[in-house]
Amino acid sequence: MRRLKKWGLILVFLYALIAILAYNFQERLVFFPSKMPLNHTYDFCQDFEELNLTATDGAKLNAVHIKQDSAKGLILYFHGNSGNISHLIHVANLFSRKGYESILVDYRTFGKSTGEMSEQALYDDAQLFYNYAKEQYTEDKIIVYGRSFGTGVATWLASENNPEKMVLESPFYSAVALGKHRFPFLPIDWLSNFRFPSNEFVQKVECPIYIFHGKEDGVIPFVSAEKLYKAIMERTKNSLVFLKQDIITFKTLKCSKKE
Repeated sequence: MRRLKKWGLILVFLYALIAILAYNFQERLVFFPSKMPLNHTYDFCQDFEELNLTATDGAKLNAVHIKQDSAKGLILYFHGNSGNISHLIHVANLFSRKGYESILVDYRTFGKSTGEMSEQALYDDAQLFYNYAKEQYTEDKIIVYGRSFGTGVATWLASENNPEKMVLESPFYSAVALGKHRFPFLPIDWLSNFRFPSNEFVQKVECPIYIFHGKEDGVIPFVSAEKLYKAIMERTKNSLVFLKQDIITFKTLKCSKKE
């Protein structure tokens, strides 16, 4: 009995230690940014402007605005939880082929962007870029597009504004629900500082919503998109398109720099 009690205490101690470490290092468990030198020159094979907006806390937020003549509108794009915008040439090419300008945003600590990471800061930063987008186009010409982790930011943004439409690629129901799926042995509800409750934000979205998700997604399970879709359908008469498998293919255009 004494030995069992001893092992029980050891297991409790180890579990508590794992939980404390997960709490203290959760940013590293959620975000996997790729930094970019400030003097890096982007090459998107088409006309673009590099943006550097300043947040209220002094953070420098980097993005690129892909431009074209006679565009249908503008897509404000929020990528996943890894990499940076230099990896998104294929995305910019796709949007341009469809006749849209685009703004590709790097979050704090990603690429050339600086600042301390927090959920509220990401929301505020997204609004800053949306305000810039409104200086270029009226809201009925702005599409908010989120991919993977970026769907949490996009859903909040669409709930606070009135874009033409919102597109969600591989969305989660909420970051907490996703955390429970990936770390079922941890008390995610208590630990998480990054909650991104898309299921709640989507209740306030007034624009048409388009969702697509691959059934073989190994990071965010397909059931997450299904739950989010059901949450939308329960409260809205909105125009919805739900595609049960990935149908978008990306083609990267090759180009050579002029000497």
